[in-house]
Amino acid sequence: MTSQGGNCCVTTQISFQENEIKLLSAEIERLKNFGCLGVSPSLEGLRDENAKLKYRLNFLKKSLQEERSKSTKSMININSCLQEIFGAAIQAAYPDLENPPLVVTPSQQPKFGDYQCNSAMGISQILLKTREQKVSPREIAERIVKNIPANECIEKVEIAGPGFINVHLRKDFVSKHLSSLLINGVQPPAIGKRKKVVVDFSSPNIAKEMHVGHLRSTIIGESMCRLFEFVGYDVLRLNHLGDWGTQFGMLIAHLQDKFPDYLSVSPPIGDLQAFYKESKQRFDTEEEFKKRAYQCVVLLQSKNPDFIKAWNLICDVSRREFQKIYNCLDITIIERGESFYHEMMKDIVKEFEDKGFVQVDDGRKVVFVPGFPVPLTIMKSDGGYTYDTSDLAALKHRLCEEKGDILIYVVDSGQSVHLQTVFAAGQMIGWYDPKVTRVTHAAFGVVLGEDKKKFKTRSGDTVRLIDLLEEGLKRAMDKLKDKERDKVLTPEELKAAQTSVAFGCIKYADLSHNRLNDYVFSFDKMLDDRGNTAAYLLYAFTRIRAIARLANIDEQMLRKAAREEVLVLDHEKEWKLGKCILRFPEILQKILEDLLLHTLCDYLYELATTFTEFYDSCYCVEKDRQTGQIVKVNMWRLLLCEATATVMAKGFDILGIKPVQRM
Repeated sequence: MTSQGGNCCVTTQISFQENEIKLLSAEIERLKNFGCLGVSPSLEGLRDENAKLKYRLNFLKKSLQEERSKSTKSMININSCLQEIFGAAIQAAYPDLENPPLVVTPSQQPKFGDYQCNSAMGISQILLKTREQKVSPREIAERIVKNIPANECIEKVEIAGPGFINVHLRKDFVSKHLSSLLINGVQPPAIGKRKKVVVDFSSPNIAKEMHVGHLRSTIIGESMCRLFEFVGYDVLRLNHLGDWGTQFGMLIAHLQDKFPDYLSVSPPIGDLQAFYKESKQRFDTEEEFKKRAYQCVVLLQSKNPDFIKAWNLICDVSRREFQKIYNCLDITIIERGESFYHEMMKDIVKEFEDKGFVQVDDGRKVVFVPGFPVPLTIMKSDGGYTYDTSDLAALKHRLCEEKGDILIYVVDSGQSVHLQTVFAAGQMIGWYDPKVTRVTHAAFGVVLGEDKKKFKTRSGDTVRLIDLLEEGLKRAMDKLKDKERDKVLTPEELKAAQTSVAFGCIKYADLSHNRLNDYVFSFDKMLDDRGNTAAYLLYAFTRIRAIARLANIDEQMLRKAAREEVLVLDHEKEWKLGKCILRFPEILQKILEDLLLHTLCDYLYELATTFTEFYDSCYCVEKDRQTGQIVKVNMWRLLLCEATATVMAKGFDILGIKPVQRM
């Protein structure tokens, strides 16, 4: 039996379970007294019945223990609940079948119920292949249905077609959990043991400006961190800066020439990118400068105080520029660059040597990892270290010092082979077991311009990220003024709306695409308030929030109603919206497994469009057509509005988008 995040049906009634445990225990005792403990070959039928009863008893006991250990505030994952129920039914129906397929999915059409269990077809194939038993999927489905344990979430099941089991949920079950959401807020689903997650993201290089290529890593990594934090994991956000290496020799040598008094007066480096280009040009064309640059590297690596100060000055200029970007995008991250791991690299080389993994190739020390064609170079012929060495040191530190249970590297797809080689080397030397510790490369594609080529300026330069953000702010304000929002919003509200739309649209345009693919960057598309865009969702959110306000219903009244009102779900659009709201934990669980955040964007868009269908069909506030005065407030429908907005707000928060109350 499988379970997504251990989130079994939290609404299985504990008192009912306790009573059933007593009854099943008594029934098993009766069968024991009757002589049905498997010793009499003539009593096969009763023996099978005994096995089913014992399995059912164990299921109930386990379920009861889990329920008592869980927070009652956790949001239910209905899919996981149904998986546990059908897992128990399949196990009871086929107790000697190992790892039977368990397939439960939301139904695509209302006529097929709310969910479907499609396991019967897979079981039919297994029985045919392993036992040469030809059993129709429909017959298997009937047997599964007969063994569904008592629960409070399923209203009825129907067998359709060749063996699909259509599941209809109980309305009081959905209503109760919507009320719980309104009372307790959006709580994370129960996900089991708290884990330590280390996320490596953003990772620009010192002395180089952040460009559009850093945009995806920064946005995707931040959102992943927010998701893991929401479900209760301990998250370490790491910025693996390129802050060490031979390039610092040329930068320090150029600093000494351009600002000879740098030790006493802070050098006014206004444009670090230009400073870098100047030093690189000298390094490539002036032989004496090149020699001095190498000497500077040696002195830096030997921790000469003057050279360490020069290095820190250069790093600080970059940090200030990076922080401007992080402040705009609301990014929280801890710097831990390559320099952090420098002192560990000697031990890394020794450890690989001691284990017999090192080969010498033309003076270099290399490590061949089985299954990977290119070796890792852990020491150059001149005794220096490489990116391979620092990446191995970082991996070991995150595993052995930070004790990470989950390590995620949000790095572009071009680094895939390199990272997989580093991970495999870590396994080879015994730093971690992939069955215990999850080490993942969350790869992503490149950002393209509207010409479908790599996103660059007209002059062919890489687009600076700060320029991109400023352009976003300008276009967002133009869009708001086109809609004459400047005439109805205060200056403060207009500024908040501008920031929300600009940065929200840039983030959403990235996150709404499958990160594995390249995506085309288009301000026009991302600022469009139609379709699956942040602009559409932000406008939808403000409209939903405005409904209660226009009905003169304040937050306190909504809280009181949430405790007293029963959410009626009689209208088909109410029912559809209620079920959609409660699918939120399923969506989060899926993303925790595959790290594909576009699933959350698709869900929020579906939720917004489902809400629109509901609002167009179901009056929340009824007014007199003549006077416009409110004559009736359908409070349960206002509560559905509130539940929708609450889930949307949490979804926005995970995506790093800041909605506003008025737009």
